[in-house]
Amino acid sequence: MPAHEFDLLVVGSANADLVVGVQRRPAAGETVLGSDLATHPGGRGANQAVAAARLGARTALLARVGDDAHGRLLLDTQRSSGVDASGVLIGGAPTGVALITVDPAGDNGIVVSPGANALLSPQDVRASGKLFDAARVVSLQLEIPLDTVAEAVGTAVRAGTRVVLNPSPPAALPAQVLAVCDPLVLNEHEARLLLRDDPAAAQDTPEAWAEALIRLGPRSVVVTLGASGALATRSGGAAVRIPAPHVHAIDTTGAGDAFTGALAWRLTRGAELEEAVDYAVRVGAAAVIRAGAQEAFPTEREIARD
Repeated sequence: MPAHEFDLLVVGSANADLVVGVQRRPAAGETVLGSDLATHPGGRGANQAVAAARLGARTALLARVGDDAHGRLLLDTQRSSGVDASGVLIGGAPTGVALITVDPAGDNGIVVSPGANALLSPQDVRASGKLFDAARVVSLQLEIPLDTVAEAVGTAVRAGTRVVLNPSPPAALPAQVLAVCDPLVLNEHEARLLLRDDPAAAQDTPEAWAEALIRLGPRSVVVTLGASGALATRSGGAAVRIPAPHVHAIDTTGAGDAFTGALAWRLTRGAELEEAVDYAVRVGAAAVIRAGAQEAFPTEREIARD
């Protein structure tokens, strides 16, 4: 492959999202009635790949799905969105599934059964070295094994490729992984969990979290703040808040992935961190005004109209 055939390589999960609307989430031992079940293509890796591709990024995905109907749905959606799916491996276990409840405010709760995502291995990464060589930026999450993430980070570093990492679901990260994150992208909940042994976790200011997160070693940090926008900071620099446009949220499923995919895409274009975050905030806001994850992601034309 020629150098930089892709703007973005996403290494991560691909799930079928099984979504039910509820008036409220059940308490322990309680049963509540919900809406009809809807099945959507999802998974943080697949979501970020589609989000970036819909905005115009030349995007590839390295992931694993099952040889089943859910896997075929995910592959079809990636290809129809313009993502190069040649790195999507098939078989070994059923496709991963996310069980999602969405309340009237658009807030969601998610339980993930990893399925084939758990089989994406360091060997799979090593066999995909040409994808890393061909990408400007590599974006990762933690819905795949941590040793696979570490292998992907090391492969990206050797290829001279910038690393964007979303530590979701939160887990302790090796120092050598944190040291190359540029940026580490996480929400308020994930920030508090990563800082649970740090006094900053008890504070209510994202600035305090960002400062403490920078001390862990990443080159830059972005903390997403939902309807309040996001906060960005670089090592040795001051934190900057970027507000979000006011929208009526219908469904927040996948909004964080739309944000991260958009952020990574703008970074491939040479944007400064704050500029990329401002763009990503607008993309994330546009993603919550329609139901679903990937099908709700905006195009570049829609963002340009706002």
